[in-house]
Amino acid sequence: MVQSSILGFPRMGVNRDLKKATEAYWGGKLSQEDLLAEAKRLRLAHWKIQKDAGVDVIPSNDFALYDQVLAHIQDFGVAPPRYTKHGLNPVDEYFAMGRGHQKDGVDVQSLEMVKWFDSNYHYVKPTFQDNQTFKLNPSPKAVNEFNEAKEAGIITRPVIVGPVSFLHLGKADRDQKVDPIDLLEKLFPVYEELLTKLKAAGAETVQIDEPILVYDLPSKTKDAFKPTYQKFAALGDKIPKIVFATYFGDIVHNIDALPKDIHAVHVDLVRNPEQMDTVISALGPKTILSAGVVDGRNIWKVNFKTAIEKVEAAIQNIGKDRVIVATSSSLLHTPHTLASEKKLDPEIADWFSFASEKAVEVAVIAKAVTEGPASVREQLEANAKSVQARATSKRTNDPAVKERQSKIKASDFNRLSEFPTRIAAQQKSLNLPLFPTTTIGSFPQTKEIRIQRNKFTKGEITSEEYEKFIEKEIQEVVKVQEELDLDVYVHGEPERNDMVQYFGERLDGYAFTTHAWVQSYGSRCVRPPIVVGDISRPAPMTVKESKYAVSISKKPMKGMLTGPITCLRWSFPRDDVHQSVQAEQLALALRDEVVDLEAAGVFVIQVDEPALREGLPLRAGKEREAYLDWAVKSFRLSVSGVQDSTQIHSHFCYSEFQDFFHAIAALDADVLSIENSKSDAKLLKVFVDEAYPRHIGPGVYDIHSPRVPSEQEIKDRIGEMLVHLKPEQLWIDPDCGLKTRQWSETKAALTNMVNAAKFYREKYATKST
Repeated sequence: MVQSSILGFPRMGVNRDLKKATEAYWGGKLSQEDLLAEAKRLRLAHWKIQKDAGVDVIPSNDFALYDQVLAHIQDFGVAPPRYTKHGLNPVDEYFAMGRGHQKDGVDVQSLEMVKWFDSNYHYVKPTFQDNQTFKLNPSPKAVNEFNEAKEAGIITRPVIVGPVSFLHLGKADRDQKVDPIDLLEKLFPVYEELLTKLKAAGAETVQIDEPILVYDLPSKTKDAFKPTYQKFAALGDKIPKIVFATYFGDIVHNIDALPKDIHAVHVDLVRNPEQMDTVISALGPKTILSAGVVDGRNIWKVNFKTAIEKVEAAIQNIGKDRVIVATSSSLLHTPHTLASEKKLDPEIADWFSFASEKAVEVAVIAKAVTEGPASVREQLEANAKSVQARATSKRTNDPAVKERQSKIKASDFNRLSEFPTRIAAQQKSLNLPLFPTTTIGSFPQTKEIRIQRNKFTKGEITSEEYEKFIEKEIQEVVKVQEELDLDVYVHGEPERNDMVQYFGERLDGYAFTTHAWVQSYGSRCVRPPIVVGDISRPAPMTVKESKYAVSISKKPMKGMLTGPITCLRWSFPRDDVHQSVQAEQLALALRDEVVDLEAAGVFVIQVDEPALREGLPLRAGKEREAYLDWAVKSFRLSVSGVQDSTQIHSHFCYSEFQDFFHAIAALDADVLSIENSKSDAKLLKVFVDEAYPRHIGPGVYDIHSPRVPSEQEIKDRIGEMLVHLKPEQLWIDPDCGLKTRQWSETKAALTNMVNAAKFYREKYATKST
């Protein structure tokens, strides 16, 4: 019998229940006991969904209140001393590491948060000390949640971050020099202890995630796999059987690091189907292949015919008893259920499959290859009809868009003049001071904004009433910026629900949902639009609000757009057309918007590309260079239709871009703003090494935390930046947009930021005289 399995399930719940509960807890409106009770309710509900779908192997310990890596940090005793010394209860200590803590005399910043491989999910980075020790939580989360499911009558497969990946994905703490991989010998006994406890609890198998095997790895890290898993194998029946899980890429280049004495190996056959034969040839004589044939990253219905062919090819090679049908990765990256979407066009809805539906898909495939196609004939026939309908639908093809793409010229990718000429024209036009201050775009989205947007969406207020409300909100944001004495304003984006969804709803070629939420980090959820066809802009998208903001502002106003790569990466893209084609279509649509903003009197335009790094292929080589080529061209195509005097900004967050800095420079943006507050200014060294000539705004404080940095803290950060950057290059701004923050903390933090900038402005003005 071929079993079906899922590597992980979304946590938030059908109605974003976890988000609501955690935010209520943070706001003092929900007790810790009630928060934990709600978390338990969700886990039980999610296990039941998978069981009812017919899934044979159901994961546990894939749930987390904030992040699964953060939970691992706490359970393995890796919380840095600055969090443990205050005597916070475990839940508050956990949240302090995830989002910072500033209460009752305790003031700590959060740990660094970065993208999980090339997804839009963010994990909390493990942070190690030179004298690091490890100690298992006396009540490990993985054991507790296994027992919880067992009590409900469901035997699960616990999911654990693997030891090599855990260390490799971490870093040395500030002022520490430890190479995390050197801690493996100390770490292993804690894994042994945990696995022994899971075995005693009744766990038959355990999924150990080692996704870093898809990377190009340092030899010391790569060489750590075999001896580590040989140690696990030596433990024999003391521990559960290990399913060694990789995803998001192929492992062929690291195939010699693949453990032999192991129960099962999981590989992603959606991202890289061609790796199957090589992986099978490298398996041990009894090792099972977990074939990831149902996409854990996208929302398209699986093609049963193609997936079944892959699984049957594996069966013919190694037999039915050595194959498991699985999702390619955790379903964390997909929405909860398609059943919630009551307003989707039925034609388009028939093409989609969300997490709950994908659970059914793996079960159907497993049954088809075990009992034969006749056992699921109805499902196979319906699937084939749906796949064919999408392939032939007129909704996917727009001849006018294709014709415009065919007429793009080489000059369309370049600004009129080089940067020195442009910056001179911009200084003359904008008259900005040294160390200009600005924000990244959004201001707090209050409850009132959400209520009014919801009323407008439901038709409870007219468009005129909603427009007046938005104008009032813009007036308030402009007034606040005047009082703060910022140098370049933003309109605050009160009309926008999400930085990609907002644009997707205004572009042809997109479909959008009402309940298809996906966790981005912590309690932050996004509702990615879906690219279903060729993309074009039927009308201006942001000009009205930006033009109004300009009319009431005393200082330059930034127009705010989301760049083509980010629009693509933070959507669910088509899987039937290369992503470069989709990016170019988005660039043309945004180019029209940029030109219209300039015509409306908006002479500072920010086109954000935080997802540029995220889209980077995980391995160096031709694929990566090809991606950077079309990604950079897409950005340049979107912004190059303006005059020299119009200043183009771009923003990057979570941008560890040292390894592709040439592409960042090639964007040719006049001003870059980057997330930097947790990077100890080390990120800035690359700007010096590469003699970066344009302007840059490294973030001076973390907007993902509610804590307010002091003026001196920001002065210190600016001082660190000036070690690497010239004063005339430096802009002062936060790490990212302020949408998720409260007004009180926003005003306090920006006041300190502006005062710190003025301090340096006066200091350097004195020097110049």
